[in-house]
Amino acid sequence: MRRSIINFLWPHTRHAVFAAACVASVALAKPAPGQVSPEEHRRHHPERFGNEAGDPDARGDGHDGSHGNAPGPPGDDFGRSGDMSGGGMMGGGMMERMGAPPPREMYPTLMGLPDLSPEQRDEVEREAHQRMMRGTALLSEGLDALPAAAERDDFEAMQAATTQMQEGLAQFESGLAAQRALRDGEAPREVALHWFKREMNLLPPAPEDVGFRFWGMGLFHTAVMALLVAFAAAMLWMYFFKMRRAAALLRDLTGGAAGTGTPAAASSVAASSVASAAASGLKGPASPEKPQKWSGNLRVSRIFQETPNVKTFRLMNPAGGALPFRFLPGQFLTVTVSPDGKPVKRSYTIASSPTQQDYAEITVKHEDGGVVSGYLDDRVESGDLLEVSGPAGAFVFTGRQCDCILLIGAGVGVTPLMSVLRYLTDRSWPGDVFLLYSCRTPDDIIFKEELDYLQRRHPNLKVVVTVSRPEGTSWEGPKGRISKELITQSVPDLESRYVHVCGPVPMMEAVKRMLVELGVPRERVKVEAFGPALGKPEPVPRTVERGPDERAARANLPTVRFEVSDKSTPLPPDEPILDVADEIGVEIDNSCRVGTCGLCRVKLLSGEVTQEVTDGLEPGDEEAGIVLACQAKSTGNVTVEA
Repeated sequence: MRRSIINFLWPHTRHAVFAAACVASVALAKPAPGQVSPEEHRRHHPERFGNEAGDPDARGDGHDGSHGNAPGPPGDDFGRSGDMSGGGMMGGGMMERMGAPPPREMYPTLMGLPDLSPEQRDEVEREAHQRMMRGTALLSEGLDALPAAAERDDFEAMQAATTQMQEGLAQFESGLAAQRALRDGEAPREVALHWFKREMNLLPPAPEDVGFRFWGMGLFHTAVMALLVAFAAAMLWMYFFKMRRAAALLRDLTGGAAGTGTPAAASSVAASSVASAAASGLKGPASPEKPQKWSGNLRVSRIFQETPNVKTFRLMNPAGGALPFRFLPGQFLTVTVSPDGKPVKRSYTIASSPTQQDYAEITVKHEDGGVVSGYLDDRVESGDLLEVSGPAGAFVFTGRQCDCILLIGAGVGVTPLMSVLRYLTDRSWPGDVFLLYSCRTPDDIIFKEELDYLQRRHPNLKVVVTVSRPEGTSWEGPKGRISKELITQSVPDLESRYVHVCGPVPMMEAVKRMLVELGVPRERVKVEAFGPALGKPEPVPRTVERGPDERAARANLPTVRFEVSDKSTPLPPDEPILDVADEIGVEIDNSCRVGTCGLCRVKLLSGEVTQEVTDGLEPGDEEAGIVLACQAKSTGNVTVEA
């Protein structure tokens, strides 16, 4: 039975068995790393080279290099030495003569195990058990003999003991492999191949226990990579957040058109400043909020003499860097000075462009008897600090309201228009810009050189200056005040344009009538005036000394009651509520005092008032009973919440 099994498996396994036997022979013989000597080669192949005398007949034919004794068929040499009880598949054949240990005949048996009958499987199981027992006995005998040989220093006995242990281990493992294949249901061929590879040292090294692994990384590297990924994600989020904010700012600047500038350029103007442009403009798109108010000290870095009685003061952050606030073209700042130890406020338009974030310039005309303008002109020098608050004002144009603008100014009223003009040219605004500017004499033209320069550089800008008193000068331009003829000759398509007018009250009223007669809708015309431009003196100090006769005359006047402060005082018909509040020490927040900033808004609880300017009111204020204290006048008794 066993011979028939081996004969059947021989064609499939003889090459593997032969290779295994050769490798085992080389491993057990422990050859030197160098080339094998001819003598050793002859000892391993006696059938080819014959005895020491060199018998030629024992060497085979010797012509083709083949062995004299070729392997026989599976049923010959292999069969005679291949019984499972003989201790080797090739018995005393060539492999034993080469010095290799007896072959493991269990290997071919396992290779053919799937094809065995139940009786053959039982026989293999019994043989496997016997081999395990024989292997155990050989191991025990070798272990007993090895210590005794070591004590005697008998090296031959020690070699024989280790050889016996190797043979015992081999037999035990071959029997164990067969038992595993039968008992565990594993594929016998795979068990045999695994055993064979282990015997030939062909198995890959066992994997080390490397602990936690995530995509091949250890715990520490995984944690580091997680932190880096989180940091990169945070940076990307910040980048896209800033880009979205910059895009929104750019849309505000360009009136909702797609921007072509960089995010850095877009972020150069504050969101709050740009956002309020629409709300403060003429029928432009709605804006989310107005610029936030700021108050503090600014340093006068430069003073420019524009005309004999007009100076420009450049204000900068005392700490260096950009201004601590943002503003829109056409807004103003409120300056507070104390010439006699008492604070006096005065509002001045910002003449510089919002694109210049490092400074803001106010242009001031020294009025005769002006408290603040005189203080600035006579006493303020470069390097001084000024108390400033703002920005404020709704006289704003950013270019998003329309694609063309007409600016009309007179005297120092050109300052808010200059801020708009500078802003539009700084941004290369593509719309048409017309400036009609009226002055008394050529020497009174403010920003003359800059206006000429800007007109040369920007073909969409047209500046027309008219002089009302050219006598005794070399002026060759338009003469006289602004008229309907000058407007129609200078500005085409007047009906489709937005118009901003700033100057003395008589001039503004006259220009508004002309524009309406020329077909410009009233809602497209916006006017602005400050302090002396309204024909009013600058605010008086808070406390006013009055004589007995004047006090007696005021006793018969209507009164204004301040509900929160629980104070009352006479209210002359020509004085606003804010002025009398200052006299009796009622605190009402204010800035411009001309009805544009809206800081002096109070609630009217009873009575009726008239207001000359209501630009500082918010939508819905009039319906809610809100009035401007700096503009509210009355001929009867009134009560306000202040």
